Amino acid sequence: MLLVPKNTIIYGPVNSRRLGRSLGVNILPRNQKTCTFNCVYCQYGWTDFQQLSKTDALAWPSTEEVRAALMKSLDQLSVPPDYITFSGNGEPPLHPSFPEIAAAVSSLRDRMAPEAQTAILSNSSLIANLEISTALSRLDQRIMKLDCGNTRTFLRYNKAYKGIELAEIVQGLKRMKDVTIQTLFAAGKAGNMRAAHLDAWLAQIEDIRPRHVQIYTLDREAPATNLIPAAATELQKIKFRVREIGISAEIY
Repeated sequence: MLLVPKNTIIYGPVNSRRLGRSLGVNILPRNQKTCTFNCVYCQYGWTDFQQLSKTDALAWPSTEEVRAALMKSLDQLSVPPDYITFSGNGEPPLHPSFPEIAAAVSSLRDRMAPEAQTAILSNSSLIANLEISTALSRLDQRIMKLDCGNTRTFLRYNKAYKGIELAEIVQGLKRMKDVTIQTLFAAGKAGNMRAAHLDAWLAQIEDIRPRHVQIYTLDREAPATNLIPAAATELQKIKFRVREIGISAEIY
């Protein structure tokens, strides 16, 4: 069953495979998916791109609402989280006040949970925007998506909103220091695991030179019917190929 989009600003802490005890921050409109991608594997189902043409009309939480919700949650926790993570119902930097909110969350972390790190799970689609990339660089961990190595696979697998180019994403990831790449591999007709696709993806990883690559596959229902989880043995092969070019990689 596909997940229902979250209806709160703060959720968790959840036990994350990648981030330990993670307190989620959802700054997107409640109860709906708001994203620049329409990935064939997305746990929230298909994206309604019509929303992106009228973002001013969407019910974005204000900076003060986010700050108040996070303050209340941190105040109630007996043990601070390992991470305070921007995630949720789509792509967090779509929020019109994302840089301001990111700064507010970091400031509140410094005061109330200095042991925790700030992080974001992003699809990388807005990384070419200088204001957004600057805000991203001020977080402790930037976990950025790169599922595909060529435009043809990118358009079929991630189904990006008009005007979003893979080449711009790759260039933005190259400019960003200390970035972690996350990649979801899936098999089947709609997947991204053909040999040519993998070779192209690995070439982009080698060009970007991230600090780490997080490899994973489906563990929930996908909206596309012709998609299946990647075999563990295939994920191991990909991990070792990444390590062979001198880049840290793990399967999650």
